[in-house]
Amino acid sequence: MGEFGVTSEVCGLRAVLLHRPGAELSRLTEANRDQLLFDVVPSLGQMRAEHDAFARVLSEHGAEVLLLGDLLPQTIEHSGAARIQGISAAVSERRLGPQLAAEVSGYLRALPPAELARVLIAGLSFDELPAGIGTSATSLVRFMHAGTDFVIDPLPNLMFTRDSSFWVGDRFAITRLAFAARSRETSLTDLIFAHHPRFLGTRRAYESRTAPVEGGDVLLLAPGVVAVGVGERTTPAGVEALARSLFRDELAHTVLAVGIAQSRAYMHLGTMATMVDTDAMVMNPQVRRAATVTVSRVQGGGPDDLTVAGPDEFADVAARAMGLARIRVIETAISGHDQQVYGADGSNTLAVAPGVVVAYAHATETNRRLRDAGIEVLEIEGSELGTGRGGPRCLACPVSREEPIR
Repeated sequence: MGEFGVTSEVCGLRAVLLHRPGAELSRLTEANRDQLLFDVVPSLGQMRAEHDAFARVLSEHGAEVLLLGDLLPQTIEHSGAARIQGISAAVSERRLGPQLAAEVSGYLRALPPAELARVLIAGLSFDELPAGIGTSATSLVRFMHAGTDFVIDPLPNLMFTRDSSFWVGDRFAITRLAFAARSRETSLTDLIFAHHPRFLGTRRAYESRTAPVEGGDVLLLAPGVVAVGVGERTTPAGVEALARSLFRDELAHTVLAVGIAQSRAYMHLGTMATMVDTDAMVMNPQVRRAATVTVSRVQGGGPDDLTVAGPDEFADVAARAMGLARIRVIETAISGHDQQVYGADGSNTLAVAPGVVVAYAHATETNRRLRDAGIEVLEIEGSELGTGRGGPRCLACPVSREEPIR
């Protein structure tokens, strides 16, 4: 691999994409927080302090931290196509009508890169439109909306950068997010990986326009072995489409489809299980079975069709696919303080090296179990970061890891 590429969840973390919480979080209110997928309205100042501490831990352990809020305006400045693409994704003619949509698009096209990037992330209310655009006397859409309603919706979940994309091998994959509140996040990640000078020359692995697949459901267990959760966010059809794409590009030889609860508390496989060492996984005991998906090939090398087997115990089929005798399973605490207050956060760790993971400090019992199993735990505070129901792994999209020792 070159500068960018990821083939496992645990090899040394070299570079990672984060998004520092910003003005988009200030848009949350008691009236809209549930629609925007937050349990409570967080303290933005505290959330940013927690996120800054997270970024420092990653930097101190050798990872280059790339911030989406820095990369997006750089991308827009570098590429006119990126500017047009970002505006097109944000402005809906179906929602605003052709006249107002055209006026808003024209306004956005004239904005400096940094201001346009801010609007694409933080959104835009009707009150924030310049005078003369969509006045109530000329636009029924404007007339029927309150000034605090959004012309462009904010993206308060953008800090969970693992969901809108992931890297497999030396390619990036753009996902399709299940809920409308998050659907536009992928357009921003796509702009950066497709147009930022730092990523020029990188190739796509997968892009879904149909069935949902979210990056939080995708675990790179080992080179060629990918586990995908099937639950609230990722559908069976999405897993099938992803598997076909990975097999076609020879980026995987086995895909494990892992059934998880259809519940917001357990929204992704990454909130239920994560790799913490090359042969160890922290796992919620409610994760049980997985189907094994492989591909048969016609003579001459092309993919023929998928073969589905099982289901069997997830840890067992994962070990076989990875060529291991067994996987060490460290069970997540699912009772007491950890679970009642913070749900499944204890399973959502981010490895910075084999046997070294970042975890929320409040997952006290699970962290103790990890340490007892020989895993080094780097604790960060997450009382505010966790209000969006995501842990350290959700908050980080690795774009470069060291290659496994063969």
